[in-house]
Amino acid sequence: MAPEQWPPYIYRDARARLTGLDLELVTAIMHEAGCTLLIQQELPSARRQLMFQNGNLDLMLAANSTPERRAYARFSVPYRYEIVGLFTTPGKLKQYQQIGSFEDVSDQQLTLLAPKVGWYGPDYARSMHGIEAGGRLSTFNSFQQGIRMFAAGRAELIMGDAAALRYEARQQGVPLTSLPYVPFKAPVHLMLNAARTTQADLDQINAAIGRLEQRGVLDAIRARYISH
Repeated sequence: MAPEQWPPYIYRDARARLTGLDLELVTAIMHEAGCTLLIQQELPSARRQLMFQNGNLDLMLAANSTPERRAYARFSVPYRYEIVGLFTTPGKLKQYQQIGSFEDVSDQQLTLLAPKVGWYGPDYARSMHGIEAGGRLSTFNSFQQGIRMFAAGRAELIMGDAAALRYEARQQGVPLTSLPYVPFKAPVHLMLNAARTTQADLDQINAAIGRLEQRGVLDAIRARYISH
């Protein structure tokens, strides 16, 4: 596999060593499955995807299973969930904790910060144009930029990958609290190159995930990154 830094899933620590939630999860899974994980140089998303499709990489992480991808890839059982969160400052949680949709955000004329690109669930897709038309939507290209904008008071709410936003908020020392409403939650999978792997390989990896889930190993790894 070829990694791409996306804290807290994969990133370099203070000693420049690769670490992170997804790296720990896939390392545990491959060890349990009896597979050797070879990590190549870091690559940007578009190049990594092209190399995978051309048969130069065996594995990609945190993948969504789609009909298009199933033409050239195999997908493991889920190994974690992708969770989109909606956040505010701790002092405003009581004020906004009854929000149950982005329609509520629009109706209350609240300002919102959101990633510029990506899929964040059908509710956001339905409501984003109305929020944007009202001049209440600002977008960011990176979580670092988004948290800086939030700290500067650019919006009352910020939305995005829950773990990534929490990680960056801690890095910048910005207080952040999640609302009870979860805009989107979906399973993600390990994606294996169909031309370079076999169904037996996939079965072996799926069995390893099952055993680690039963023993609570994967849950313990996830909890260290997501539960706080």
